[in-house]
Amino acid sequence: MSSALVAKRRVQALSQQLAEGIPDAGTFENIPRVREVAPDSVGPRVQGKIVIVTGTNSPIGIGRASAHQFARNGAKAVFICDFSDTYLAVHKRELESLYPNVDIHARQFDAGDESKVKAVVDEAMEKYGRLDVMFANAGIVGQPKLFTDITGDEFMHTMTTNAKGPFLAAKYAAIAMQKTSPSKPYPGGSIIMTSSVAGLRSNAGSTDYSASKAAVVSLAQTCAYQLAGTGIRINALCPGVIETGMTKPMYDMARERGTEKKIGQLNPLRRGAVADEVARVALFLGSDESSYVNGQAWAVCGGLSAGHPVVPGKLG
Repeated sequence: MSSALVAKRRVQALSQQLAEGIPDAGTFENIPRVREVAPDSVGPRVQGKIVIVTGTNSPIGIGRASAHQFARNGAKAVFICDFSDTYLAVHKRELESLYPNVDIHARQFDAGDESKVKAVVDEAMEKYGRLDVMFANAGIVGQPKLFTDITGDEFMHTMTTNAKGPFLAAKYAAIAMQKTSPSKPYPGGSIIMTSSVAGLRSNAGSTDYSASKAAVVSLAQTCAYQLAGTGIRINALCPGVIETGMTKPMYDMARERGTEKKIGQLNPLRRGAVADEVARVALFLGSDESSYVNGQAWAVCGGLSAGHPVVPGKLG
């Protein structure tokens, strides 16, 4: 693409803040009032927004918890998506019973299937004329073995879901988020991808899993710059030890042994987390309150990624 065409496209997709500036809030006793971009934090945080969340099937997963947070906070519509549809219908009924004013759409597809990802974005645009939040949360655990025992096909299988999936979500969400309408006069939106502390440091996952999650961090960083001026933000969430469908076997084994309290002992909070603790960060990143957070790898890990491994009492 020529530099002239790139420049033209960016001018056509100019964010509200670049087009209008951040409004003057006036003064109080001759000092300027605080200038604000986001609406009041007291009310619903994603009022009227159209949201797509992938990886929502697990009853104890981050995707399901995030769908609840978005619906609870005033989203107009939430698409809950997953490769497995074992619980999607149950989740849909629960969300509709709790939040009757929110349109809930359950869609079953592979997050690594380009045509299916495009289709759900197209559906959101056809139904509502806008897309505001894309949370690419779908992921798989990878191969629990040495990298010398992982085949090329196994490696790429993990990459397809964990890295290609977020790439496709970002690609089609970004195209949709640049489109304007009477209800959305300026381009903009928030793309969130689930990475992991394994994408930041070693020893938190297998080689294929860690590589795929590191790719997600890089995608968020590089895409953020390619979306310059559009008002579309893109960030990677990096959870630590969270009790989800993916980590359930570890939690179940620990409970059987009576060692559940040892989970998460390497982080400063000395515990693991539940999915809602990550979902609330996803809600923040999806809301206008995070209007200046962009291109970041946001760790939600109890502090695990903040330091190096250490044996307690052996600091000297």
